Amino acid sequence: MVLYKALTRTKVLSLFLFFTFLLSSYTLTDEEKKISKEPEVKNIILLIGDGMGMTQVSGAMTISGDKLYMTRSRHIGFIKTHSYDDYNTDSAAGGTAISSGKKTKNGMIGMSPDSNRVQLITEIARRKKKMSYGVVSTSSVTHATPASFVAHNINRNDYEGIALDFVRNKPDVFIGGGKDNFTKRRDQRDLVRVLENDGYQVVFNVDELKEADAERVAGLLADGHLPAFAEHRGNMLPEATAKAIELLNHNRRGFFLMVEGSQIDWGGHANDAQYVFEEMVDFDKAVGVALQFAATDPNTLVIVTSDHETGGMIIKGGNLQEKTIEADFGVSGHTGALVPVFAFGPGAGVFTGVYENTDLFDKMTEVLKLR
Repeated sequence: MVLYKALTRTKVLSLFLFFTFLLSSYTLTDEEKKISKEPEVKNIILLIGDGMGMTQVSGAMTISGDKLYMTRSRHIGFIKTHSYDDYNTDSAAGGTAISSGKKTKNGMIGMSPDSNRVQLITEIARRKKKMSYGVVSTSSVTHATPASFVAHNINRNDYEGIALDFVRNKPDVFIGGGKDNFTKRRDQRDLVRVLENDGYQVVFNVDELKEADAERVAGLLADGHLPAFAEHRGNMLPEATAKAIELLNHNRRGFFLMVEGSQIDWGGHANDAQYVFEEMVDFDKAVGVALQFAATDPNTLVIVTSDHETGGMIIKGGNLQEKTIEADFGVSGHTGALVPVFAFGPGAGVFTGVYENTDLFDKMTEVLKLR
């Protein structure tokens, strides 16, 4: 009996030591503990500064007195921007890489290089989790970047065809220019009337937008593109961003919102530094709106990035006290430079490092648990 009890105690001690070893083997690292404590990501606000490279960010920091919202991020990465067929991507291929995780040819929207439709993160989020989604832009909503989150077309310039995709795919909110693509069409269709019949509240200026309260809202605020900030666009972008967040947040299952500062790119094409920096500061105001919302909602991840750099901008000098920059440009088109990624909120740590633009899609679907 004594021998039996001794053996039993020995077995118990052995089992205890064995399970202690197993538990110690699976102890979480500090990083894993941090991630495990983070709230679940329910909403993503993705802000794309079209044409924004690090030089544009550097210059805007000086112009703003080092008060940019985007540069407050502690989680910063860089993405490679080349397209399937060109070292220098255009906005269609760049937008599609981010929205679908697939490289494609310049000029293609939501399509693979062999002209097949690819799945967009907005479509996956709606199908798998019944999330709402929307786009906001200072260009026409049918332009390359916003279209890349809604449409499928082999030709980015088929604005009327892209407008049809907005009607078919029904983003919950879309705000920008492009009214003529919905009304003055070769097929004579009035897509505004179609939208209204589908339950959309369609508005045509910022004042009407502020009062909008329907489940689906289409803001067609200009016949073509919106004017430049310097041409009295006012606070359209931050105000439209705030309204889109307000409307999309009605969905308790979450939302995905893409906001584009379109005309940073146009200032780069024009080699106009003042145009670039005015648009950069305006875009950063929209970033501030997103961060303000995220500060009140712990389930919101904010990502700020670009599709490519435009103009090969060079900062030759400046004055910090006077908040002035002396800038020049190397080209009038896009470049193949890395562009930054700033991330805030739950899951932000996933977005650090240097990686392909297509990985942004993978990382967003990962944190939203869409896989």
